[in-house]
Amino acid sequence: MLTLEIMHAMWPNSNNSVPGLVEGMVAAAPAVFAKYGFNSGLVIAHAMAQFSQECGAGNEMIENINYTAKRACQVWPSRFQSEADCFAKVGSFEGDPDFRIKLIDNVYGGRNGNRPGTHDGSTYIGRGLSQVTGRGNYDSLGARVGLDLVNEPDFVNAPANALECGVADFVICGCLPFAQADDVSGVTMHLNGGFTGLDERTLWLARWKTVLSSQNPALHSTTWLQISLNKLGADPPLVPDGSYGPLTAAAVKDFQESHRLNSDGKVGPETLAAIDSALLAL
Repeated sequence: MLTLEIMHAMWPNSNNSVPGLVEGMVAAAPAVFAKYGFNSGLVIAHAMAQFSQECGAGNEMIENINYTAKRACQVWPSRFQSEADCFAKVGSFEGDPDFRIKLIDNVYGGRNGNRPGTHDGSTYIGRGLSQVTGRGNYDSLGARVGLDLVNEPDFVNAPANALECGVADFVICGCLPFAQADDVSGVTMHLNGGFTGLDERTLWLARWKTVLSSQNPALHSTTWLQISLNKLGADPPLVPDGSYGPLTAAAVKDFQESHRLNSDGKVGPETLAAIDSALLAL
């Protein structure tokens, strides 16, 4: 289950984007997870890994659409052959203050339930933990969670709604069976529509598995810690005897210092996540 300690460790800056986001998610978690069948740490880890990638660990709760014409050509090369071509197709010009709106209306128009010739494209941009996009998807998600997201799209990001909107979208997209099967590629394909950021999602998944299982000390014993620190170059090497003595504490502090963590010698969620990420990078 999500706790404030875990959320602050994993998403340390998320409240800068949406004040109260972490607190709202933690408060909603018990009811939301039960409602949508998230009955295992594995499923929660998969969902939180995807959310961490999609919304930048809570730092990017609204899609950034501040594109230039040059950047638009790089992002959508099959649509725009040059900056001049981009301006012509979206009905804009160099220095137009409304360029980004015209661009997104053009690119997203007629997709995901967006009505051509309207501002649906720029209105229903990616928001929330799952970055739901498109009028049709806002409509479907709103019906599922009981919110008028078509007329109030920013409700997706409200602290009290964010977790349920993300989890419900995860289920609507068909991700749940793949999460239950521990298939990160399948989850990514169904939520993202492709495999964008799959490597990062996989790393996030490993971190979330570690952090969530750390609530059960038996799954991360001192022996496991000592063996892991040895793999990561503990000097002097530790004897994996399951005793958290001065040498183990010193090795933990060394690891924390080298990874710019608070070097208090305590093996909390953030340190466990960092150890797990470092092991994956070996």
